[in-house]
Amino acid sequence: MGTLAAALVLPLELKTSSSLSEQQSSLFSYRRRTRPKKNQSIVPVARLFGPSIFEASKLKVLFLGVDEKKHPGKLPRTYTLTHSDITSKLTLAVSQTINNSQLQGWYHRLQRDEVVAEWKQVKGNMSLHVHCHISGGHFLLDLCARLRYFIFYKELPMVLKAFVHGDGCLFNHHPELQEALVWVYFHSNIPEFNKVECWGPLQEAAVPSGGAHKDQGQVAPSSNWDMPRPCQDDCTCCFPTMSLIPWPQDTSPRDGHESHSPESL
Repeated sequence: MGTLAAALVLPLELKTSSSLSEQQSSLFSYRRRTRPKKNQSIVPVARLFGPSIFEASKLKVLFLGVDEKKHPGKLPRTYTLTHSDITSKLTLAVSQTINNSQLQGWYHRLQRDEVVAEWKQVKGNMSLHVHCHISGGHFLLDLCARLRYFIFYKELPMVLKAFVHGDGCLFNHHPELQEALVWVYFHSNIPEFNKVECWGPLQEAAVPSGGAHKDQGQVAPSSNWDMPRPCQDDCTCCFPTMSLIPWPQDTSPRDGHESHSPESL
């Protein structure tokens, strides 16, 4: 997370579309989790920053208006994770809505290195929806979009591990949530980085990319990778009825399973 600060000063060659307005009007695409292509612009970065390791001693957890044991299929539950470059510590807020107080101030508006997530129950199945801001908002983020995407991608397993550790009481009482699918939303005004990916069950997604199961190419059955869609009518199997995160995330499928085109809210 802290390495995103470097993303604002390192030069990169970006693949952009013909105009910013075309980029901002681009539609989401979502697919199965794949490794970023290894090219000259990101390979040196991988050697520079090294592997991401979760350190429990550097995590501060705040429970704001939630029952630590209450199932997220009955009480709204979100995660807001921020990082301090000064102290190198992470702050995780577990609450019923995104903790906006963590996202105030010029530093966070400049860096946009927060990760926010929410639990959803759709047709009786739980899933965790994680959101990262790659670019858009100011030109520095646009210049470093490729590096920011790589850093978020590399550090997300550590972020997921922080969620599990920080909300440990919930997972101790509801261990089945470790099997919930993780959907990762990368938000960007550059189509190449504007996408949604399914990272599989939480307990596997929280393992760094170098994990054996990823090297072997193991994935969940294809039927488990469909974007969850709530019922159109009132029901008791979908909760919450509306997203708790005010970022684009609705999806509308096209042909086939691998590639879909979500529509921004």
